Amino acid sequence: MSGATRPDLCDDLKDIPVGPMPEGGCAACIELGDTWVHLRFCLTCGVVGCCDDSKNQHARKHAAIGGHPTIRSKEPGEFWAYCYTHDMARALRPRRDTKPGD
Repeated sequence: MSGATRPDLCDDLKDIPVGPMPEGGCAACIELGDTWVHLRFCLTCGVVGCCDDSKNQHARKHAAIGGHPTIRSKEPGEFWAYCYTHDMARALRPRRDTKPGD
């Protein structure tokens, strides 16, 4: 787990797992033959989607349609999570055994 949580965080951003994420990119973009800018990892079901700066914004669409509000950045060296419902983010502490890209 990421350690202590701030009392002002929404419940969706408390106790965020910081373990490894699956390999690969945005499956929806790959299926369309498109590219993405950055990748996001759904903390509810593990789907990987493209970010809001990407043309298709699959991570946000997945959150809206699937009711899965929280994501983590899947970018190497980035350790943060975001809740779409509450428009709130938090920094995460990487695990000591985390490799770049995890």
